Amino acid sequence: MSKGYVQVYTGAGKGKTTAAIGLAIRALGAGKKVLMIQFMKSPSYSEHRILSGISPNFRIEAIGKPFFIADESSIPAEDLAKLKDQVVIFPPGNPPAEYVELAQSGIGMAKEALSGGDYDLVILDELNVAMHFGLVAWTDVEAIIDEKAEKTEVVITGRNAPAELMERADLVTEMREIKHYYSQGVMARKGIEN
Repeated sequence: MSKGYVQVYTGAGKGKTTAAIGLAIRALGAGKKVLMIQFMKSPSYSEHRILSGISPNFRIEAIGKPFFIADESSIPAEDLAKLKDQVVIFPPGNPPAEYVELAQSGIGMAKEALSGGDYDLVILDELNVAMHFGLVAWTDVEAIIDEKAEKTEVVITGRNAPAELMERADLVTEMREIKHYYSQGVMARKGIEN
């Protein structure tokens, strides 16, 4: 590749991480070197079992905790009751310090990977969500994009991509939910959603 672009996969629909993993597989098949940093996920997701050993050219880092986080204004009260044991809830604008520290370590890792030019493709999975919840500032993300090696492609996933990122990106794909079995009470299924 002569030039690496900035891609964003966002929207409320399912498939953002799945699309990024598909792109990683395609890049690996072409002999490219790939790094995937998962900002809001622990290594408990099913993709870790296969991806960690898929190729010597692939590295995956999960810097999240076992429980997802959300500010209390982002989840309807009826859903909050169902999810209380699976989600760390925090007041808007005041995320838990340990989550902020983890996200900042991921930003440091991303900055090194993007500026170093050692990877052809760097996937920053769920970084949009980390920005949305105030774990990472847009200015931090803008800085790593600014310092990106020219030939390195970067994919940033997650719902709620900020307008500044979408303006800056070369490609933005929005996954739009039309229908989802979650509304029928079906929770995340192993091998499909996690």
